[in-house]
Amino acid sequence: MDDLRPGSGVRVGVIAVPVAAEAPAQAQDQGHPQPSRVAVRRRTVIGNETTGSIPVHLLFRDEPEPEPADDDGGPATIAMAPPVPAKAVIPAPTRSEPSRPAPTADPKLVERPAPALPGWIGVVGGALALAGCAAVLWWTGAVPEAAARMLRLPPRPYHGIHLGQWALLALGVLATLFAFGGLGRGRVGYAWVLTLFGDYRGTVRRTGLLWVSPLLLRRRVDIRLRHWRSEPLSAVDAKGTALDVVVLVVWRIRDTVRAALGVDGHEEYLREQVEAAMARVLSQLPADAFHEDAPTLRDAEAVGEALTRMLSAECAPVGIEVFSAQPTRIEYAPEIAAAMRRRRIAAIDAKHRDSVLTAVVDAVDDVVHRLTTRGLVELDDYERKSLVKDLTVAFYTGRNGPVEGA
Repeated sequence: MDDLRPGSGVRVGVIAVPVAAEAPAQAQDQGHPQPSRVAVRRRTVIGNETTGSIPVHLLFRDEPEPEPADDDGGPATIAMAPPVPAKAVIPAPTRSEPSRPAPTADPKLVERPAPALPGWIGVVGGALALAGCAAVLWWTGAVPEAAARMLRLPPRPYHGIHLGQWALLALGVLATLFAFGGLGRGRVGYAWVLTLFGDYRGTVRRTGLLWVSPLLLRRRVDIRLRHWRSEPLSAVDAKGTALDVVVLVVWRIRDTVRAALGVDGHEEYLREQVEAAMARVLSQLPADAFHEDAPTLRDAEAVGEALTRMLSAECAPVGIEVFSAQPTRIEYAPEIAAAMRRRRIAAIDAKHRDSVLTAVVDAVDDVVHRLTTRGLVELDDYERKSLVKDLTVAFYTGRNGPVEGA
């Protein structure tokens, strides 16, 4: 085995060579006494080097063991370099999931249907209560004779309204207000979140004329599919270059109670999460790779997938469902836009020159090879260099533009 000398990069080794391996057998046949130890000669491959040795059987162990302190010098030893730790390869987090856990909402905030009745029940109840109040007034004689004749009712003398009749009138008025006050119209794309003294009572997603208890506080929530186009947001790429990014988010409210009661303003929460997720995603890749083929932020599909995945995980606990979050524009900040544009043009020009030069060199090599292999010309080194020079100038000038004076 080889040994690596620190700081030099030179591998050295020690080979143990047994000299008299068959000496005991020969001495026994000739009647000579058998030597007590086999003579071993150690030979250094590269001189003036110091190497350590370990037993051979340790080479086949899974875990390395410490080297012995003393060198026995026997033939069953071989020098071995200490193991070099491998470098840790850190993958580029281009499409990683959110490393931190997503926020959790209150487990009590679970959407459930609220008690709601068809609207005709409230209309009929309010009409009956109103008719009962009118009947009490007619019975007490408080209805004028002209109104009674119009309603084709016999007039009754008025003798005042007693306390019991006042109670019936008050009850009828309350029933009328309660019946007509609970009527409402459910619209497509909207829902009502109902609360009573701060306690959640349910969500109404039905449409049409409905009756809901007027004691419940209604909060209308828009559950339609909506899109939000952000204003230019500031961000930086993996190299710290300032960027201006515009993001288009398509989203809707999936859980009305969490969106209305679980967060203070779900639209503001969505805007803040868009900005945070965009900063985390864009900081993983450079905006442009001028001199190498590497993934960049110009891959709108990959950036959009990562942004959508991260934003969905952040907004799910508050009842917001994100369908897509796509960057519609990624530009350099105004203060560095001109410099980066010049750098991009220079990189494109350099890449074009490299490709043209490669094509010219291949063409010149092909022409010279054909001329010499077919025996059309015989060239020495000076003539070959001159021909290559002339052909290179001619081909390169022809590819970049017409030759002047031609």
